[in-house]
Amino acid sequence: MEEQCPLDPLDRGRRAAPALRDTSPVLQRITARLAARHSRAFSRETVESYVEECSWLLSANARVGTHVPVLVERFADQRLGALGRGMGVSPKPVPEVLFVCTENAGRSQLAAALMRHRAGDGIRVLTAGSEPGTQIAPVVLQLLAEQGLDADDEFPKPLTAEVVTAADVVVTLGCGDACPVRPGRRYLDWELPDLSGLDIESARAVRDALATRIDVLARELWPTGASRA
Repeated sequence: MEEQCPLDPLDRGRRAAPALRDTSPVLQRITARLAARHSRAFSRETVESYVEECSWLLSANARVGTHVPVLVERFADQRLGALGRGMGVSPKPVPEVLFVCTENAGRSQLAAALMRHRAGDGIRVLTAGSEPGTQIAPVVLQLLAEQGLDADDEFPKPLTAEVVTAADVVVTLGCGDACPVRPGRRYLDWELPDLSGLDIESARAVRDALATRIDVLARELWPTGASRA
């Protein structure tokens, strides 16, 4: 059954996405793919609205324009999936954790990669930023590479209502009060230094502190996966 849902980004009211009257062919193709993927939950019109808004949100921070369509599709797919799970119209087979920092380029990305490695498919991991940057910080990539990990296809993206609503646990890392409180969610504030400006040894200490906290959280949310530690 199709169900339309109005857009509900966290910054609605402070600024509104401009109406995109002439959708480009690439956005039309993205809409067609996502409409087919989410056809049981949302109408094509809802999917199109999300694709257009995601294009607008990401274009504001895009450093390389040719990469925008790929990121738009990933971002819109993530938001629609989270929206469906949060509304209860799509399955939610595993717990979800949302990591939030200011730029979604440092600590939140590092924490997410560590949690994905720790929990595998046992926990769904999402990230967002209150003021997203343009790319994942090089120090994060170095810290992950030292442990044989990478950031997969992640990229900095703005914080929106859907991912907060879908999350069971919201972990904030230095973004203050930017993340709104939703009933029924567990909120954790991990006070760890910003990676920017740290020497590499201090950055490694932050990584190791994150890994310790992530291990504890993963055991709480996914007890049967303790053997992955």
